[in-house]
Order: sequence, then structure tokens, then C-alpha cells
Amino acid sequence: MDDRVPRVPEQKRPGSLREPVPLRFDVLGPVRARRGDEPLATGSPQQRALLAALLLREGRTATAAELIDALWGEESPSQALAAVRTYASRLRKVLDPGVLVSESGGYAVRGLGEGSLDLAVAQEWAAEAEKAKATGALGRARELLNRALGLWDGEALAGVPGPYAEAQRVRLEEWRLGLLESRLDMDLEQGCHAEAVSELTALTAAYPLRERLRELLMLALYRSGRQAEALAVYADTRRLLAEELGVDPRAGLRELQQRILQADPDLAEPSAPQTEPSAAAVRPAQLPATVPDFTGRSSFVAELSKVLAGASGDGDDSGDGGRVMAVSALAGIGGVGKTTLAVHVAHQARPAFPDGQLYVDLQGAGSRSAEPETVLGAFLRALGTADSAIPDTLEERAALYRSMLDGRRVLVLLDNAKDAAQVRPLLPGTEGCAALVTSRVRMVDLAGAHLVDLDVMSPEEALALFTKIVGAERVAAERKAALDVVAACGFLPLAIRIAASRLAARRTWTVSVLAAKLADERRRLDELQAGDLAVKATFELGYGQLEPAQARAFRLLGLADGPDMSLAAAAAVLDLPPEETEDLLESLVDTSLLESAAPGRYRFHDLVRLYARACAERDESWPGERGAAMSRVLDFYLATTAQVYAIEHPRDRLVDDLEPTSYPGLRFTEGSAALDWLYTEAGPLLACVRQAAGTERLRRAVDLLWAAKDLTESGANSHQYETTARATCDATRAIGDERAEGRARTVLSDVLLVSGRIQQAEDEAQVAMALAEAAHDATAVSWVANNRGLICLHQSRFGDGKVFFDQALEGLRAAGNRPFEATALGNLSRAYLGMGNTDKAVEIARRGLAAHSEIGRSVRLANSHFALGVALTQAGRHAEALTEFSGALGIFNEHRQRLWEGVTNFRIAQVHLAASRPAQAAQHAELALTLGCIGGDRMRGNVLTLLGRTLAELAQVDRARACWQDALTLFEQSGAPESDSVRGLLAHASAA
Repeated sequence: MDDRVPRVPEQKRPGSLREPVPLRFDVLGPVRARRGDEPLATGSPQQRALLAALLLREGRTATAAELIDALWGEESPSQALAAVRTYASRLRKVLDPGVLVSESGGYAVRGLGEGSLDLAVAQEWAAEAEKAKATGALGRARELLNRALGLWDGEALAGVPGPYAEAQRVRLEEWRLGLLESRLDMDLEQGCHAEAVSELTALTAAYPLRERLRELLMLALYRSGRQAEALAVYADTRRLLAEELGVDPRAGLRELQQRILQADPDLAEPSAPQTEPSAAAVRPAQLPATVPDFTGRSSFVAELSKVLAGASGDGDDSGDGGRVMAVSALAGIGGVGKTTLAVHVAHQARPAFPDGQLYVDLQGAGSRSAEPETVLGAFLRALGTADSAIPDTLEERAALYRSMLDGRRVLVLLDNAKDAAQVRPLLPGTEGCAALVTSRVRMVDLAGAHLVDLDVMSPEEALALFTKIVGAERVAAERKAALDVVAACGFLPLAIRIAASRLAARRTWTVSVLAAKLADERRRLDELQAGDLAVKATFELGYGQLEPAQARAFRLLGLADGPDMSLAAAAAVLDLPPEETEDLLESLVDTSLLESAAPGRYRFHDLVRLYARACAERDESWPGERGAAMSRVLDFYLATTAQVYAIEHPRDRLVDDLEPTSYPGLRFTEGSAALDWLYTEAGPLLACVRQAAGTERLRRAVDLLWAAKDLTESGANSHQYETTARATCDATRAIGDERAEGRARTVLSDVLLVSGRIQQAEDEAQVAMALAEAAHDATAVSWVANNRGLICLHQSRFGDGKVFFDQALEGLRAAGNRPFEATALGNLSRAYLGMGNTDKAVEIARRGLAAHSEIGRSVRLANSHFALGVALTQAGRHAEALTEFSGALGIFNEHRQRLWEGVTNFRIAQVHLAASRPAQAAQHAELALTLGCIGGDRMRGNVLTLLGRTLAELAQVDRARACWQDALTLFEQSGAPESDSVRGLLAHASAA
């Protein structure tokens, strides 16, 4: 018998001239059918059960008896066969002709196109993921598994009755969990430990007896530095298995516990090689370009290359049997060629470090060297770490950095270091990596470093470098004059390069002309061979050749502090249009007196900046020009930052009460560009504020710091911001300016509040209030009153907090500052909560939200949603509270307020726990830990306490105890009153 399915002629839908729209079916969730985007009616639950049974047979025929058994099992109705035929008939009318066919007394679904069934698509992606994993392409495999898992829309075959559907639900759920475990395993292999903890915590709560998930959670916690919690997970698992099943954990779980107890170093290293093609996207190649005319230094090149070969495993004849983490530190005066040599050697060694090369200028020769935590943040981003995953503290960043380098072969070039203390956190921690360090000081206290003292070039090497740049023919014709030139340069490579480049660019000059210029002592400093300042002579050569406009730009641009400068800021310094400014700056780049850090951004080498300032002091014909240039750039930053503040906080009156400016700032058409500018310019902006301390520009500098307050609330640049705030406090106090000092201390109290140092915040706020009142500064008085109210909330002084919030509201209403008034209403609602008046708290919070909603979408609107969510939580209205917190979370994310995102997740976790949903609560608490929170270590302690409560509800008592112990440590360190309640939790857990 020919059992082939007859070919059904293709039919077009009546009235349609288009190609047929393909059918799509879903079983990984509710059973659904669609024609394109149009949903099709699939009928009753039993009819959907019939459709599902046929779809899952993948085109094979199901007999009527098999379908009756699938739908009803042993309890089929008397009219079951008729019902099956009716369901099939109804489905035929809905589906395309020829899809549901009758055959041999049964039915089948045939003729579906590729990708028509979501389960088939998921199976295809899972198979591709397995192939990618087998080739080491973990990134690709993770992407495919995520796509496959994303096809699930809740429970498979949701709402479909019958024993067949129930069996398939179990099978598909087991397969989904297997895919999820495989993807999580690859997450850990690729170093995504912190991100995995939150997801695994929720999964182990949902599937408490699934040991593989517990094993992955233990490993993720251990690699995240949370060893006690990892061991607690094992203890919880062992107890649960004994109580529920009467068995011990499987061998793999027991072995992992022992390895954690023994601090097995292999646990800290992913077992799979990171060889997938996607890794190329995060393989840094940051080395600056090597100079094509590198000359001499052959002994140093050989010496350093040998050390790097030891790290890479090449040429190792030491007999130690393995690679080492090599550190070489080059020391010498400025301009001696440390960077050039290090870059040249690093480029030669690139093949030995296939996983990348990192580079940073540590700015050690300047008055403000680069902070290690800032450098680590940049390195982590270069290695592929998302901003949200970068920790706050130096220690955490250094630990994550070392973890990411573990198992890789990466070369790190740390240029222009200040001292060993700056370098230590930036060194790799394991074999296979290497670091090259350049500095003006010998790093005798850098343990294990191979020290190299780099002196000036020999006369032969110096002449060879000069010849390569100028040309052999010109030098051969005037060899003695050439020797005079390199001698006048003190054989310093940088000086030789500048002199030779100038000569090479002027074909009408002879070498003798250049030698005569250098012989003139007026064109050289007497200190040519006297320490670090000797390098000034080389800069004098370039400066002396500049046109007047170039020289003025060089002098004035060197006045500004900061790691670099944007084109717009430089235009403000020079008081020139951007186009003309760019031409000048690019011409200075051509002379090597200025560097182009990135498109539209410029920077000086530290010593060149010092030289430029010396030239400004010496050469500016108008004594006030230097002050005017710094005043313009401060005006530029203040006016632009005020614009950013106005966009982020619409209709807030703070911008109307800032010091007036004479030079305009940038204008933005939308908030994203404004925030990009603020975070990009944070370093130069804060440096400008610090530089204005002790000058007549101080009031504007304080207001600039105030207008840039979003920098600290977002968690970005918090340390620099606080340092700057303290510097302005000292400066304003020294000159006795009550108004400026009051504002500076208001800003500092803000910083301290965000970081959770409540008593220090209170001390600063008290002084700020007295100063603001004495100066009749109504804006500062209202702001400080609000801060003092918040401080009272932290101290549980709710009545006092209400008094301060009322004071703030009175001032804000008088000033017409409606947005800040709405924010203060939200804060006042929390005072009423503390006093037990929940209804009043909800009412006031709604008033604040209504006011902000009228103003428009802003970060302050998120604060109002947050305040109402807190009030509704205490009122027991959990669903409404979650709605408000969800609204706040989206806005905080949009405005890059990471710390506020963290504290909102904490509040969401509280709601879920109160609503008896501990698994969801644990997931949001983990997110809060990952993001960080307003309130610093004290708030982290609160998050850990809450996480412990959720874990205890999930019967993970040992892990809960570990969280509470960590929280207690944080509370005791800060003297927080929460210590007693956590001790009670620990005591109760021990007694249980």
C-alpha cells in the first residue's frame, strides 16, 4: 500500500494575490496558532490538546485510538471518537488546506515550513549551541541557548488537558532546565559569576531538590568572593535532601564542597578554554603605535624581551617548570625614552600575548596622578565587563580584574607611574601575564619586579636617531654640527626627536643652523642636565618655532588641570570659535607638543603641561589673561552643567540661583546627549572645580559642583566628587565666604548621605544650615533642611524629620520650586510612615507624584514613584507598591542612576517577601547587591539582612546565616543600630 501523503495543490486565499502567509504554532507556553501576526482560534482545551498532540508527533500519523488515549486516558467518554473527529474538522477550517490531513483512520499535521513550530526552532538552536560549545565558541553557544530559552512563554502546553499533555509538559520542563543549566555553566566558564548568583538564587528556590543548580550556585558564590555563603548552600542542600528524600548529596556536590574548603586554586579558573571567535571582540589591543625610527637600546630590548619570554613560556631555561607573572619596571628622567622603549618591546612581544595588551598613562609626573580604581574600571571595560558589573571599591575591582586575567596571556603596559602603591592593584595576579611599568622613580619596593635604569643615549645612538629622522645625506655633510645638536639636547631621545623633526620639516635649514640655535643659551635652560626639569630644554625647541597664535594656545591650554580636554572646553579657554580652535590644536599635535587622546579630545604630557604653564607665567603680555582663560572655562563648565541639570530636573529653580556666567555653554536637544557629556567630562569638570579653590572664581566653582550632583548619586566618580567637595569646603572656610561655604558643605552632606555616613552628614548639615541662614541663602537653607530630614529618617527621629521637611517645603513653596517641593513631599511621607500614620503618608506621597507627573518625565519623577511605593508597602498594598517601584526602576535606569536602581530592587524584594514570595525577593535582593545602593555599607548590610530572611524562608538556613554574619560585620564597622536585630537573627538561627 502506498502510504505517501497525496500532494495537495497549492491554493490561494480568495481575493488575495499575495504569497500565502505561513502558519506558526507555539507549544512552549499556551498552545497557539497564527497566520503571520494574526492569531487563529484553536477552540476548546480538548481541541487544543488534539492540535498539540499532532504537532508534537512531528508529521507522524496518530491513530484515533492514540488520540483518544492522549486526550482522556483510561476515562474516555462514550462519544470520544466523534469528539476527535469534530475537533479535527474544526481545526481544518481554521488552518490552511492540506495542513491537517486524515490518513489510515488517524490524523497528522504535514507541510509546515521551516521555523513553523517554536519547539523545532528551540531544538535547532540547542543543537547549534552544542556544536558551538564543542568548538570552544562559548559566547556563541550562550547566545543560542538564550535564544532557545527565550521561546518559552511560561509553562509548556499551558492549560492543555490530558495525560499526554501532562507527560510532555514534564519532558519539556526537564529539557528547559537542562538547557538553562548548560547556559549557566557556560556563564561561569566565561567569568559571569556575579551576574549568575541572582538567577541561580531564584532557580534554587523554585527547584530546591535540583542538585546541579545548587552546585552552580556554590561555584558562582565562591568565585564572587562569597565563600561562606557557598558552603552554606551545601549545608542547606544536605539538610533538605535528608529531610525530603532521606539521601546524601551526590558525589559532585560533595567534592565541590571539599574543594571550596581547601581553596582549590583550580576553582577560580574556568575549565574550558576561551577560544571562541566572539572573544576577539573583547581582546584589547591598546598599545600606542611604535615609532618607525626606533634606534639603539639593543641591550635593553634584549633584557626586557627575555623577561617577557619567561612569562609567555618561550625560551624558559630556568628549570622552574612553568610560566611566571613577569614585571619589569623602567625608571629614568622625563624624556629619556622610557615609553618609546616599553612600547617597542611590547609590540615585539605581542605574539606571545595573544589574549590582548592593555595600556594606560598613569600621569604620575603630574600633581594628580590617575587613581587605580579609575584605571581598573577602564581595564575591566576593555576586557568586556559591562558598566553595571564593575564594583565600586578598589579592592573589588582589583579582584575582578585579576580574575578576568586568570588563564589568559595578557601584557599590561603601565606608563608614567607615580610609585609602587599606584601600580600594585593594576598588576595581573597569575602566570602567563606580564606587566611593563615606566616611571621617573626606581620602584625598589615593588616586590619581584625586574628593575631597569634607563639612562640617556650614547653619542652613537643619539646620532643614529637624529640621522634616521633628518636623513643620512644631510647629516653626512655636516657630521660635526650634528654631533653638536645631539650634545646640546643632552642625548635625551625626546629632545633629539623634537629637534630633528623640526629640521626635517624645514628643507631650507642646514644642520649648522639648528646647531647654532641650540648653542644659544637663551634658547636652552641652564638646567639641561639637572634632573627632571632638564627635559624643558627639549620643549623650548618646539615652542620657539610656534606661530604667535599657536604659542598662545599652547600656553593657555596648559593652565587647565584634568586628564584631558574637549574641543569645546579648549575653545572656551582660548575664546575662539571651535573650528579655529581645532586647527590650532591639530597643529600643536603635529609639533608633538599636544596629544590627541581621541577624536575631539586633547591632552598634554605631564611635563609638557608644566612647561606650558611656565611659558604662560613668563610670556603672557597681559597679566590678567591667565585668570581670564580659567574664568572662561569655568563658565563653560558651569553653564553646560546647568543645562544638563535643567534637562534632568525640569523646572527646578536651582539653576536660577547659580552664580551668573559670562561665557556660554553647550546646548542639548535631548537627555541622553546631556548625560553623555556630564559623565565624559566628569574628570576635567571636577579638576576645574578643585583648581578654582583659593581664587576669585570659588563661588562659581562651588555652584558647578552643586549642579553636577548627579555624578555622586549615580555612583560614578564618587571618590573624586567627595575629594573635590572637601577641597571646596576648606577653601571657602579659609576666605570666610559664608554663602560659598554653606553651599559647599551642603554638597558634602549630600555626598555623605549617599555613602551612608549619617553622623558625618549630620555634622556637615548642621554647619551648612548655620552658614546658609547667616548668608540669607534661601536655596541652600531649603536644600539643607531636606537633607537634615533625610538624616533624621536614618536615625529614626521621625518627628524631627517632619519638622525639617516642613521647613524645606515652606522655603521651596516661597521660591516657587515645584519639582523640589514634590520631592520633599515624598520624603515627608516617609516621616509620617515612621510616626505610624500610613494613610497620611500615602496621601502625601500621591500629592508629590501628581506634582511630578504634571512637570514631566524626569529622575525626580522616579523618586516620587519610589516614595509612594514605600508608603504602599507599609500599607500592605503590595501589588500597587510593585507598580510604583517598577515605574521608578525604568526611569532610574534611563537616567543612569545605578545606586537608585539598586535601592529600588531592595524595596521590591521587601514587597515580595511581605507577600510570601521569597524566591522573587531573593532575586531582587541579589540584584541590589550587584548594583549597589544609596546608603553605602550600611545599606548593603540591610540588603544582606533581607537576603538572609528570604533564604531562611526558602529553608537555606546556612546561607542565610552567612548573609547575616556579613551584614553584622558591616553594621559593627559603621556603628549602625541594626547590629542588635541581626544578632537576634543569628541567635535564633543557631537555636533552631
